[in-house]
Amino acid sequence: MRGLTSELRRAATAELACGAGSVLTGGGTAQRTAKTGMTYPPVGQFVDVTGGKVHYLRDGTGPELILLHGAGGNLRDFTFDLMHRLTDDYTVTLFDRPGHGYTDRVPGIDTGAFATDGDSPQAQAKMLREAAGKLGIKDPVVGGHSLGGIVSLAWAVAGLDQDADHNARAIVSFAGVAMPWDGGLGAFYTANSSALGGGIVIPFLSALATDGIVDNSIEGVFAPDPAPEGYGEHLGARLILRPDSFRANVRQVSELHPNVVKLQTHYDELTLPIEILHGTADTVVPIDIHAREIVKIVPSVRVQELEGVGHMPHHVDPIAAVAAIDRAAGRAGLR
Repeated sequence: MRGLTSELRRAATAELACGAGSVLTGGGTAQRTAKTGMTYPPVGQFVDVTGGKVHYLRDGTGPELILLHGAGGNLRDFTFDLMHRLTDDYTVTLFDRPGHGYTDRVPGIDTGAFATDGDSPQAQAKMLREAAGKLGIKDPVVGGHSLGGIVSLAWAVAGLDQDADHNARAIVSFAGVAMPWDGGLGAFYTANSSALGGGIVIPFLSALATDGIVDNSIEGVFAPDPAPEGYGEHLGARLILRPDSFRANVRQVSELHPNVVKLQTHYDELTLPIEILHGTADTVVPIDIHAREIVKIVPSVRVQELEGVGHMPHHVDPIAAVAAIDRAAGRAGLR
C-alpha cells in the first residue's frame, strides 16, 4: 500500500527480524513498561472526559491552537522544537491522542489484549473535542501531523452539525492523512492488529525491541531527512512499545481506511480554511495520494509543497510550519 507506507512496512519487517534474534535483557514486559513510565512520565495535566482521561499540555497566549501528533507518537513530538516557536502568539494545547502517551482509549472500546477494535478518527475527535470543551477552548485552529491530520479533519467534519465553541475555525495538516488509498497495509499491521497478534506477538516484540531498532524506526520515518539529534530520547519513543499503546496504534492504523472513506463523503461541505504542508519525498503518507487529491475537491484547501522533504515537515522546516499556522489563523480572522 502506498498510502501508509512502503518504507514503514520495511522498517517494521526489519524490527521483527532483528527483535526475534535479539537477546532479552533486563526484566519482562511488565517491568519494562513500568520503567518506561518512570523514565518518560506525563509532562502535562489531565482532564476528565466521558469514559476516561486525556493528557494535555497547554501554554502561551493568543488565539487557540490545538496540535495532534501522528501514529506511534505523543505530544512530546511538538515540544521538541515547534511549541516554543508558537507560544508568544498562540495559546497552544497539545493532546496525547487516545491510546497514545497517557490518554485513555476512546470510551466503550474493547481494550483487551486479544481485542481487535481500533479507535476511529471520528471517535478520537469526539473524545478530544470533549476535552477541549472542558478546558474552555474556543475557536481553535486545529493542526495534526500524519494520522493526527485525519483526526483534525474529523474534528472539522464533526463541527458541520454541532454548534460548539470548540469547533475548528481552521485546519493545518503536516503531511496528514486525508484521502483513501489503494492496497492493504502489509503483514506487520495485518498480523499485529489480529487477536493473536495483539495477545501474543506484541508483548514479545515489546520485550525484545532494542534501542537500535527504535532508532532505526525513527530514521525511517524521517527519511530522506535525518532525524534531529536527541529526538527519540525527547519523544520517549519507547512509550509506544508498551503493549497497550502498541496495540492501540496498530489497531487505529489497521481500521483507518474505511473511516477515511466515510469522512471523505463530507469534504465537499467544508468551507473553513485548510492549510497543508507536505513534503514531495514523503513515502509514509504520499503527497500524490493525499494533499494533491484533497485540494481538488475542497476549494478552501491550500497546499505548500516542500521539495525533497519526507514525512516530518514540521521538524525539517519549522519556519514553514509556523507560517502555515499563521496563514490558517489569518484566513480565519483570528490574527
